[in-house]
Formats: sequence, C-alpha cells, structure tokens
Amino acid sequence: MQRISDPSRQQALSVRVALAQINSTVGDLDGNTARIIEFIDKSVVQGADIVVFPELAVSGYPPEDLLLRPRFIKENQSALRRIAEHTHGPLVVVGFVDSDADVYNAAAIIQNGSIAGIYHKVFLPNYGVFDENRYFRAGHQCPVFNFGGIGIGITICEDIWYEGGPASIQAAHGAEIILNLSASPYHRGKGDSRRQMLATRARDNVCVFAMCNLVGGQDELVFDGESMIVDEQGVMLAAGKPFEEDLVLADLQVESVFRARLHDPRWRKTETFLLGQTLERTEVLLDPASCGGVKPPLEPRPNLPIDTIEEVYKALVLGTADYVRKNGFREVVIGLSGGIDSSLVACIACDAMGPQNVVGVCMPSRFTADQSIEDAQSIAGNLGIRLLDIPMEPAYTAFLNMLESAFSGRQPDSTEENLQARIRGTILMSFSNKFRWLVLTTGNKSEMATGYTTLYGDMAGGFAVLKDVPKTLVYQLAHHRNTLGPKPVIPQSVIRRPPSAELRPNQKDSDSLPPYDVLDPILRLYVEDDRSVAQIIALGHDAGTVERTAQLVDRSEYKRRQAPPGIKITTRAFGRDRRLPITNSFHG
Repeated sequence: MQRISDPSRQQALSVRVALAQINSTVGDLDGNTARIIEFIDKSVVQGADIVVFPELAVSGYPPEDLLLRPRFIKENQSALRRIAEHTHGPLVVVGFVDSDADVYNAAAIIQNGSIAGIYHKVFLPNYGVFDENRYFRAGHQCPVFNFGGIGIGITICEDIWYEGGPASIQAAHGAEIILNLSASPYHRGKGDSRRQMLATRARDNVCVFAMCNLVGGQDELVFDGESMIVDEQGVMLAAGKPFEEDLVLADLQVESVFRARLHDPRWRKTETFLLGQTLERTEVLLDPASCGGVKPPLEPRPNLPIDTIEEVYKALVLGTADYVRKNGFREVVIGLSGGIDSSLVACIACDAMGPQNVVGVCMPSRFTADQSIEDAQSIAGNLGIRLLDIPMEPAYTAFLNMLESAFSGRQPDSTEENLQARIRGTILMSFSNKFRWLVLTTGNKSEMATGYTTLYGDMAGGFAVLKDVPKTLVYQLAHHRNTLGPKPVIPQSVIRRPPSAELRPNQKDSDSLPPYDVLDPILRLYVEDDRSVAQIIALGHDAGTVERTAQLVDRSEYKRRQAPPGIKITTRAFGRDRRLPITNSFHG
C-alpha cells in the first residue's frame, strides 16, 4: 500500500466525502434500504467520492432481540446486496449486521456493485442503554483501505471513544481519513463531549475524522445527528443539522495530513507504540478513486450551536414524532388539565404531529378550579387543537356510592384521590381504543422519581413525553416554547400558579413533596450520579429532606417498571438506563 509517509506522491489529492445522516427505523429493512439508495443518489449528484451511512443503518439501531432471529439477519444481508447492486461510482460505507460463525456489528465497504470489504466493530459498549455484548462478537482486525492512494480507516461508534483504539492503529498504518459510523444517542450536553472527543482524536492521530451519526427516535432513545468532519488539526470542516436528516459534504485535502505529520514529532512515537497492539492489521486495495473532474460547488454550512434548552425541546419533539409515526399512529390524545405539564406536552405534540392530529380532553372534577378549566381552554385555543369536555364527576360519584359500604368507618385518603386519576386514565384509554389515538402521558421525572403519580391513572398511556424531564426543566421548556411563535401559547397563569394535582380541596404538590427547586438537585445526585444519602447531605442539603427523598425513590421502583416508555434526555433515565431491583432491602 502506498503510505501517506511516502514523499514520492507529489500531486495533491482531494476527495469529497458525504455523510448521509438518515433516520432509520428498526426492522424496516425495505424502508431503510430505499432511504440509503435515495441518499446515495443525492450524493452522486453532489459529486461525492465517498458516502458514509450511520451504524446499523440497514437494520436500524438498536435491533435488540431481533438479532436472535436468523431470518432477520439473513434479510438484512439481502438488503445490503440490493444496496450494493445499486452502487456505481462512489465508495459507499454502510452499517449492517454481519454473520460469520457468529454475529457482528459491521460496516460494508461497497464499490462498483459489489462488497469490497467488511469491518467488524471492535469495542462493544455494554453500559447505560447499551447491551452489545449480549448480541455481538467483537472484531479483531483493523484494515486500512487503499482508495486510489488515499489511506482510509473504517471504525464504528464506540471504537473512536477509546484513545489508542482501532482508529489510532489504522492511522499509524497509513490511514489519512478515518470514517466512523455512529449511532450515538442523545442526552443533554452529549453534543459538546462528542465534538471535543472527535477533535482530540483527530489531533492525536494527525488524521481527518468523519463521523456519520444516526438521527431519529427509537423507543426511549433519540439520536441527534450532528454528524461531523474535522481536519487533522481538530478544526470543524462541516457539521450536520441537529435532530433532522441531512447530507453533510466536505472536500478533504489529504496532502495536508502528510504536511502536518512532518511537523508533529509525537507521530513517530505513537506509531512505534501501536506496533505492539494485538489487533490484526490488514490492508485492502480498492479500485483507484477518480477524485477528479468538475464537481458542483459546496454551499457554506455555518456550524451554529443551539442553546441547551432548545436542544432538549427539539429532542422531545423528534422523539415524540418518531415514536408515534413509527408505531403506526396518526393522532394523539392528552389529558389537558390546565397545568404546566399537560400544557407543555400539548405544545410538543403539536410541534411533532401538527395541531390537527392532537386532541385534548378536559376532565374536571368537584376539586377542579375554574382557573384550570379556563387555562385548558386557552391552551387548546392558542394551539388550535380539539378540546373535548368530559366531566368525570358522574363516574366518581358512582364509584364512591359503590364502595361506600365496603369503606365504611374509614376516612377519605389517597384512595379517593387515586380513584379520580384512574377514572381519567380510563376515559383517555377509551378514546384510544375507539379512535386509535395514542395516549401521551404528562408526568415528569420528578414525579416519576418520587412516586407522586398513580398507577393505572395518570401513568396510563402509550408514551411518556416528559418521563426524563425534571419539573424545574419543565418550566424552562415552557418559557422557551413561548418564545417560538408570534405570541406565547402557554398562559402566564399556568406558569405562575403553584402546581397541584387537584384531587382534594386546596391541594398543592408542596403538600407532599419538597419544593421542586430543592427536590430536583437531590434527585439528580441520587438518581443520575448514584450519590449516597450521606454524600448528598455532606454537600449541604437538608438531612431530613434527603432521607425522605431517597425513601420515596426507592419504594417507587415498582411503579416505574409499569410506566410507558419515555424520551431519554439526561445522562441517566429511568428504564433501560437505570436498572434497580424492585425487591430490594439495600437503601441509601
């Protein structure tokens, strides 16, 4: 292979790379294949020499236990062959599921109608939301592909998060461009850490890095896209749009890598060190790249970072839209109480589905304030959604009469409060059954954490939009949404009024929980950071409040196991990200 370190290569080589940031659907092999072919054709029109797709773009990510079905693996490979037959011109790199005595998370290198090479992911993540060791065997080869004199390394997602990993071995053996296929899920602040990591890898390896990241929602996960191409100095050359499909293009001057390496003495030490690595290093010769001719000019792509609150809001909109759409629903229904949570969910649903596909249901009881009804009507009017008025009082009275003799001698308590929530849940699920509307629940992370929610009541539904959104963040998102249109849609009366479930006279959340600005920092430390009670108290939080909060979290695990899926936006969400036993005698 002609190495970049070979000074005999005189001509400056330029290659146009396209990152096809697409929204795949798990299991939709035909739909994903059509999307991949569509983006190959778009890339050809743009003069791309190399086209890169996300990790497991053919199968969708994560395919989970579909990987235990041989037919699924076989059909994913058939889909790859259809993609290969369509590929003529550019080099195409696409993620798929490979099988060779075992199953691999793989990237296919396709050229001129055939598969020219395959790379198997080396580092399989098995933490947080990831379970790749359950399904895949790790790869052990680090090939470098000679593409007309240009050294190209292929890696998959986790492979580049490790210093001295496959990318470093490939760079040390001739790779000037590292292509990375990713399905890196979103959480708040993830984009910044991803950009810093990629710039560090590029500088350390004196190599161009191009990472194509998946975009779209898949159950609890949202993939934010933001694919990136950085040069050997770690400078951003092009970036994908956040939370939407995109085709990211850049012209790479590979001779600049050679010049940079001549001036970087670290490079010689790095190469010597990596010669001792145990991973196999191979070289694969591809047909020479044309990398020439007249190409359409590329439009400037300003990389404009977005505010973190806007980022979270976009993630919630995309996650909701894709969950509804990919599961075959067209309309959603929300219990619209006039409170801050249901108001925000209604806004997200309208931005995700369009107001014509959102139905609100107002279900007042004897404890519902007139202001709450007026606010629900205002929200519905401002958003332009249908609002159904279904008073729950007749059903509540009937239940109380029915249970009166059985409850004789006992004072009203949370039983009667939860009964109202469960009647509301029954009403919403009845609309879902009758009209095939997906019920969006409105509870937030603070409530889910402390169990301030009712099983088979306000937890009843198909998708929990705010499941990972703390209450204090709910207010920030509401303020943000009010800045997006010509006028605010969430009335100030909703934002200013103390939150209440309105299940008994003059009820307020603060009757049962600490103030949210006190509660949420404790929950973050206990739930997301796994700090002990003693450690949280040592940080200055009130001991009684911390102890009570931890007790509420611990004894509510059984409720969370029965909650609908919801969008992950923090570093540690309830569900697949945080797994504690329900039967558990260890606390604190």
